Amino acid sequence: MGNDISPAQRVFSERISKRPEQKSDIAEKNKDKPIGIFDSGVGGLTVFSEFIKILPHEDVIYLADTARVPYGGRPYEEILEINRGILDYFKDRGVKMVIMACGTSSSMAYPALKDNYEFPIISLIEPGARSAVAASKNGRIGVIATQGTIKSNSYNNKIKELKKEAEVFSEACPLFVPLIEGGFIDSEETRKTARGYLAPLIAKKIDTLVLGCTHYPHLKRVISEIVGLEVALIDPAIEAVEDAKKILSQNHLLSNNKGSSNYEYVVTGPPLHFQELGSKLLGRSIPRAHQIKL
Repeated sequence: MGNDISPAQRVFSERISKRPEQKSDIAEKNKDKPIGIFDSGVGGLTVFSEFIKILPHEDVIYLADTARVPYGGRPYEEILEINRGILDYFKDRGVKMVIMACGTSSSMAYPALKDNYEFPIISLIEPGARSAVAASKNGRIGVIATQGTIKSNSYNNKIKELKKEAEVFSEACPLFVPLIEGGFIDSEETRKTARGYLAPLIAKKIDTLVLGCTHYPHLKRVISEIVGLEVALIDPAIEAVEDAKKILSQNHLLSNNKGSSNYEYVVTGPPLHFQELGSKLLGRSIPRAHQIKL
């Protein structure tokens, strides 16, 4: 991950350092609180999957806003309102950190909301951009994401900030999320759709492709077959969870728990479809998800 301090880490560390006499008390009180992870649907499970490998002793509340999936085509003000409501929910639940396991939220809502809460908020944009710049050899980087993320230019701007000579080619893929949420992971319709989206990027001779929506790693095999093994696929989740671990560690907030962790799943739509599809995609049982209103 290098020696760079992520924006989330900097904000949280500065907030804590303003009251050093309380630092150890704050850490001790908060370290066994849960971590919130959210997405519009099952996409964020790609982040959660990495999370349980890297931080297996942390309790998690996973929120899937399935009543409003997909986020990608919604206007900025609506995305902001949705994300504010979700972060307020996590605040009321007493979490110690939130991971925006959603590319649209990370690109559109994170800049406006990151400083508004006492807990650190992790975005996917900087970790994804950092990983892409490190992986690319020819400096030609592709980004696939939702319409909202592409319009925000968040990946383009961050990649060029890290490597100004990089060439970034972006493609919105609005049909991917509905296909994945419908369970069409390896269908011919999905492959045909993917070929259409990826053809312009292949023509640009990219050597690295950022999967800029957390749903898209569910299509990793399909995408890899189309773009070829010589193109590195970047899943921002891995680096984002490493960022989360670093922030928790440096602020003495890693859980004391050495036993099994508690994973709670909450949804805003009907729970059964999320449980069934989520269990399949996560590779482990989601025995129960309870429905909430936001």
